[in-house]
Amino acid sequence: MKAPQQVGAGHWCDLAAPAKINTFLHVTGQREDGMHLLQSIFMLLDWGDYLDIEVTQHGQIERIDNSHTGLTLPDNDLCMQAACALQQVTGTRQGARLWLHKHLPAQAGLGGGSSDAATCLMALNKLWNTGLNQQQLCDIAIKLGADVPFFVRGQNAFVQGIGDDITPIKVPSTAIWVVKPNAGVSTPALFKSAQLTRNTAAIDLNTLCNLPSDKLWAFGRNDLQAVAQTLCPDIHIACKWLQAQGLSARMTGSGSAVFAHCAPNLLIGHTLEPTLPNNWLSHKCRNLAKHPLMDWIWPKNVR
Repeated sequence: MKAPQQVGAGHWCDLAAPAKINTFLHVTGQREDGMHLLQSIFMLLDWGDYLDIEVTQHGQIERIDNSHTGLTLPDNDLCMQAACALQQVTGTRQGARLWLHKHLPAQAGLGGGSSDAATCLMALNKLWNTGLNQQQLCDIAIKLGADVPFFVRGQNAFVQGIGDDITPIKVPSTAIWVVKPNAGVSTPALFKSAQLTRNTAAIDLNTLCNLPSDKLWAFGRNDLQAVAQTLCPDIHIACKWLQAQGLSARMTGSGSAVFAHCAPNLLIGHTLEPTLPNNWLSHKCRNLAKHPLMDWIWPKNVR
């Protein structure tokens, strides 16, 4: 992904918000308040959205829509919520103009909105000089969404609980092929389904760490996939399409995108594969060892 660029005083462009995939996703229980308990490996991808930020002194948070994308964003999207939450917690009187350049599809299970929010939180904390550490930002992030703290931590991780128990891990470098059907899936509908498996046995981190790299990609399953396929049959078709390419596929997150681990020398690029049904999105990319903004935002001595 691109590196951040300063284009003026307090004005930065190309602040990366990378996608993620879940190599597996197990639902291990449900709390009394209805929140589901999960275990998963979250892995960063070299593909994502970008945010431009200009610091202002009038205290207002403004988002300027990127009209050329044709995408209409909610007035109070996660970036706006993140900026306002940081203002409230820190008491800063500074404001910001935000430009969000969307490249990741919606309702895909790739964490696009959560990643955008995390990048906004981390970048404004730096540019406003509000001085919160990672844990303090994660305390804000978990209130925005279960995936947001992972992106704030900025490393591939074993994630448990409701998304707040995050243990960094190393994963092998590889290429990933993502296919996204046109249809999306409602995450609330998945978790409300009576057919959802909610009692997968919990696993130990040491078990994962001791797996050979070729076994890591095949480990476990996505407990949401069976229900998601009943709501969106195209997910099954997408998996079959990748399997026809000689790959093993599964859904990421709550879908509807599916992915396959590929040989590292796979051609990297953004394409519309001619044999895909209805011009579904196909994207080939690499995984990342850490968030592209990690060193820009977090000097090693202040993480």
